[in-house]
Amino acid sequence: MIQTVTLSHPTGVLSGTINLPASKSEANRALIIAALAGGNSDIQNLSEANDTQLLQRLLKSDAATIDAEDAGTVMRFLTAYYAVTGQQKTLTGTERMCQRPIKILVEALRELGATIDYLQEEGYPPLRIKGFKGTGSNQLKVRSDISSQYISALLMIAPLLPDGLILELEGKIGSRPYIEMTLSLMQHFGVSATFEGNTIAVPNQNYKPATFAVEPDWSAASYWYSMVGLAKEADITLPGLKEDSFQGDRAIVDMMSRLGVYTEFTVEGIRLTKKHCEKKVAFDFTNCPDLAQTIVALCAALGVTLEMTGLESLRIKETDRIQALQIEVLSMGASLDEMTPGVFRMEPAILTKRELTFRTYQDHRMAMAFAPIALLEPVQIQEPSVVRKSYPRFWEDLAKVGFEVITKEGGKINSAD
Repeated sequence: MIQTVTLSHPTGVLSGTINLPASKSEANRALIIAALAGGNSDIQNLSEANDTQLLQRLLKSDAATIDAEDAGTVMRFLTAYYAVTGQQKTLTGTERMCQRPIKILVEALRELGATIDYLQEEGYPPLRIKGFKGTGSNQLKVRSDISSQYISALLMIAPLLPDGLILELEGKIGSRPYIEMTLSLMQHFGVSATFEGNTIAVPNQNYKPATFAVEPDWSAASYWYSMVGLAKEADITLPGLKEDSFQGDRAIVDMMSRLGVYTEFTVEGIRLTKKHCEKKVAFDFTNCPDLAQTIVALCAALGVTLEMTGLESLRIKETDRIQALQIEVLSMGASLDEMTPGVFRMEPAILTKRELTFRTYQDHRMAMAFAPIALLEPVQIQEPSVVRKSYPRFWEDLAKVGFEVITKEGGKINSAD
């Protein structure tokens, strides 16, 4: 396994067409729904991301113990899936996964009639799922300010419950587009639901097998936006992205319009070129928390002052992403501080020509968020293989547009075909 890569770009000029990986958010939801629909659906353009490939394998596995590794959607979606389908499974994951809370989901499933035990610490994996007996209760109240994955997990199994489900979301709804994505995919597979105010109602009904083509990943696109923002000149085409996408990270279009990137929607996808960059911006990441690392690293390197809200869910991701960002921008000479509860401010760096080293904390988004800084000065990324979680070809795609990508062992990563 490669321990580090060193990145640089000899010209700072980017040009080319990049075929992004498919959205793992869409793919993982489609896989669960297809399984609940009886397994005869045709899911096209499945993501090559490890999370999706893992879920695809686990849905076919008859093993008693299931290892979700470091995949949050896999852990949460399978917890609900195994419960409602009455399967007896032990569900575990990596050390970090067993530190990520799952109590809200487990308590909700228990209230619906699932029998689930914690095998170690209360509120955390590993879990023992023992079966499901409908309780007759079809109404739940669930906190909605932590992770939308809990809500999506409950929604996808809702049609199979004896009386359906009326789900009341308490508090500020985080990552709302991901909930809407789930409902849209459910509708694609024949299930109707209503979402009014903070209440979602899903009647008892059956999924219908369907054909579904997964979109390219807007989260992956965000790193190319960052590269265009940092390049001297740029003309990058990303095929397949839609202006009316289900994905919440499509918000990157409007954010980056203030950070020096112009988006042109075409028949093929999108074309990115450079424009004027503002010097101070403020963004709310409530509906798109996965963009926060990209924006932080970009603003630090561009010299843009950044204010942020809506970061609550970042504490329980692959790492504590807020803490990881605070440490890594400090190495650039920038600072990221919580000014008042929930409000963060980053004062940017003044970069000098030296090699910067960034740790990834076993988090794919840390690696990809800081890699574009190599357009300004050499960058070393530790544990670069973490990108396999969502974008396995990332380093090869960087080489395709002129980055020098050198491994610690002295090898050169060549461009993807």
